[in-house]
Amino acid sequence: MRVHLTLVFVLAVVTRASASNPYLVLPPESEVVNSPAYRYSNLDDAAALAEVAHRGLPFARESAAVPGVRSPGRLTGPLSGIRIHGTVPAPQAATTPFEILDARLALALDDFSRLLAAHGIVELVHFTIHRPSVAVSTEGATRHAGALAIDVGALRKADGTWLTVGKDWSPSLGAKTCGPDGRRLENPAGRELMSILCEAADLHLFTYALTPHFDRAHSDHLHLEIKPKVRWFLYN
Repeated sequence: MRVHLTLVFVLAVVTRASASNPYLVLPPESEVVNSPAYRYSNLDDAAALAEVAHRGLPFARESAAVPGVRSPGRLTGPLSGIRIHGTVPAPQAATTPFEILDARLALALDDFSRLLAAHGIVELVHFTIHRPSVAVSTEGATRHAGALAIDVGALRKADGTWLTVGKDWSPSLGAKTCGPDGRRLENPAGRELMSILCEAADLHLFTYALTPHFDRAHSDHLHLEIKPKVRWFLYN
């Protein structure tokens, strides 16, 4: 409930925000509509699934409808060599709702995986993607209820090194994450995590991200989300 209320607060702040908000990025219209986050999140179902198929992504569609999720499925293999999975035991991964993702998020994660691969990452561990909700729109939900968000807890490099948000990214509530006045973490693992996030921000791979800088509820993970029908980006 706390995380849900936090995200509602973020959206309320963004609605009122202006360009003076240190966390809000308002690019020119042409840059927004051509960004991966905007393009993927606003695809219709047929177009999203067609692009998934065109790329040959290991995405298996769910056999039954998932309330709130427009094009639900599961990853059945790595994206650009990156194994993406949650924390549930392997035997449960094929049935847990937390591994369900929308085809649109699969496209965003495919792009993100290429960025991760450039950093030598081979594994991404998340806490959740889909979280079932009783309050969902017939046209599809957003955030975790719509399987359009992922909570990244840790990344593993090919040499076995772990980049762990809870351990390596010390909280500093209200600190700026990206840009010339962004916070600099002292430890190399934390700096690389922040660099990865800010590179994703530069590429507009996600509509917004919430980090340990945002609040205590996000002290151990990075919330990455694509959101349809918005023309801003926010990384805090």
